[in-house]
Amino acid sequence: MRLQDLTLKEFLERTAANEALPGGGSSSALNGAIASALTGMMANLTIGKKNYTDVEEQMKKTVEMMEENRLHFVNDIDRDADAYGLVMNVYKLPKETDEQKAVRGEKIQEAMKVASLVPMEVAERAYGMLDIIIETIRLGNKNAVTDGMVGLMACRTAIMGALLNVRINLGGIADQVFVAELKEKCDLIEKDTIITENEMIEWVKSLI
Repeated sequence: MRLQDLTLKEFLERTAANEALPGGGSSSALNGAIASALTGMMANLTIGKKNYTDVEEQMKKTVEMMEENRLHFVNDIDRDADAYGLVMNVYKLPKETDEQKAVRGEKIQEAMKVASLVPMEVAERAYGMLDIIIETIRLGNKNAVTDGMVGLMACRTAIMGALLNVRINLGGIADQVFVAELKEKCDLIEKDTIITENEMIEWVKSLI
């Protein structure tokens, strides 16, 4: 059974168990799905309200976009677990001869790159939602503004958690050009995410 098909209770129980999966990567993707759902909810609660007719079409587009993102993140729950499984499997390859060691080493490098790129995609997808989430919070139904902010904070968790998984996997990769490129992306996304979240927290606190 795929992780995404577990009940919420089952997922949490399995996360808490003495096993590596699901771990922080799958949980980061889950936070991305939660962020998408909450943003979609705030947009839906804005549609049809007489005080928000000027942003109704915008909110309808947001609902569609968040539904699409939510599906991506749900699939990422399993994609991250699969990437981890790939790494574990290649480490089990034989290493008795020099040829086997060479093949094993090459496969490990390939698997570590995959294990870095999957959470990078999660982080970039979540980061790409920030502006839409902020727009929804600022323009949407003010009765749901705190729900929107929880969505933003879930998005931040998705980003920061995924970036941590990228960083830890980069430590095992020999390709320094690849490593440098992803580290630079991580640094930029992380810095902007923290600043953005803090600014929005202060803005929402000023309303409530």
